[in-house]
Amino acid sequence: MRPHINSLAIVAMSLVAILLPQAQVQAQDRISPSLANPAPRPRVALADRIVAVVNDEVITLRELDERLRLVKAQLVRQRVAAPPDDVLEKQVLERMIMDRAQVQFARESAMRVDDAQLDRAIGRIAEENRMSLTQFRDTLERDGISFARFREDIRADILISRIRDREVDSRVSISEGEIDNFIAESETARSEAGTELGLAQILVRVPENASPEQLAERRRRAEEALAQLRGGAEFARVAAAFSDAPEALSGGSMGIRPQERWPQLFLDAIDGLRPGQFGDIVKSPNGFHILRLVERRGGALQRAPVTQTKVRHILIRTNELVSQVQAERRLADLRERVANKAADFAELARLHSNDGSASQGGDLGWVYPGDTVPQFEKAMDELKPGEMSQPVRTQFGVHLIQVLERRTEDVSRERLRQSARMALRERKADEAYQEWLRQLRDRAFVELRLEER
Repeated sequence: MRPHINSLAIVAMSLVAILLPQAQVQAQDRISPSLANPAPRPRVALADRIVAVVNDEVITLRELDERLRLVKAQLVRQRVAAPPDDVLEKQVLERMIMDRAQVQFARESAMRVDDAQLDRAIGRIAEENRMSLTQFRDTLERDGISFARFREDIRADILISRIRDREVDSRVSISEGEIDNFIAESETARSEAGTELGLAQILVRVPENASPEQLAERRRRAEEALAQLRGGAEFARVAAAFSDAPEALSGGSMGIRPQERWPQLFLDAIDGLRPGQFGDIVKSPNGFHILRLVERRGGALQRAPVTQTKVRHILIRTNELVSQVQAERRLADLRERVANKAADFAELARLHSNDGSASQGGDLGWVYPGDTVPQFEKAMDELKPGEMSQPVRTQFGVHLIQVLERRTEDVSRERLRQSARMALRERKADEAYQEWLRQLRDRAFVELRLEER
């Protein structure tokens, strides 16, 4: 199996900031414990109580307060002025409701994350924060974050990622005709494929089969948000106060990606804007959007020459029985045997590699930039033909990498079609996920009790 970066399952298990591009509270908020922790505003109530019912489960005031504290810390780190407490409280509660509904759906579908899987995920989080598991747990507890609560939040994140993959991403299909049309109709697919755009949005979601009155009320809310922006309000603060999108509490930021992977509706909405500017309200099946162009990066021509690398590797996967240290020692020993000409790299790969490429002697073929995860690509790019790396850690395990050849050539027609397919898939998956979320929210029984005092 090629160590490819575009694997949602691997992204989910790595649990970095892009863990759940659609998670209502970004995983990074949970894995950076050494941060300011603004205290939630004082409560009149002396005991815990129910603030919302989601189908057959409840969300308590204590849970809401914990999430509010994390969100406020996130806004402090981002240097975003928080909206009024009552507004932020409602926004956070709505995201907790969406989280809960997705987790319930996953469990009803017989999805489970067992303790062993969860322990491995948390171990990776600790490692990414350069801590042992004990240090990481102590840091969380010292900052007032319950480790038990943290574990369940990560379990929920993994379930949400898996249910999205099964219910949405895996069902997105791209026909050859769509690829043909994409290439034929969009010159940007050929001449500006290297251009990347960073966008932020405010989304005022519209319920499915909304009445004219509901539609008008939602439109008024979007217009109120736009009026505040035109009055000089910070986009991130307005997003936190008004947006129903998953990324609302991250300033509305949807990240940066190649231009052709954004929905055409978004590209039309930002046409003519300079970085920092926002457009007018646009309507989609999901609701009313206000788009802001955060960043634009110019890129190379699609048909410009690119460097390919012919590479092979030996992968030792880590688990409860094989630690990273043990895997590194095994690979260091294999490296020494190859370097001393006591064994052939390909033969050792067939005998020892845990990757699907083992039967081919570890050969991954000709690899383009971006085909592999960053750690693998960085190590590979530092090697000259014939050289071997030291053991390299990735989310797949530990690798021994050998570069065989390099070549520079124009991007092939096949590669152009692959790029178009990926762009179309990302577009359709994002749109399908937003629609799925809307339907899930509309079907759920939700009773709000936040105003009860």
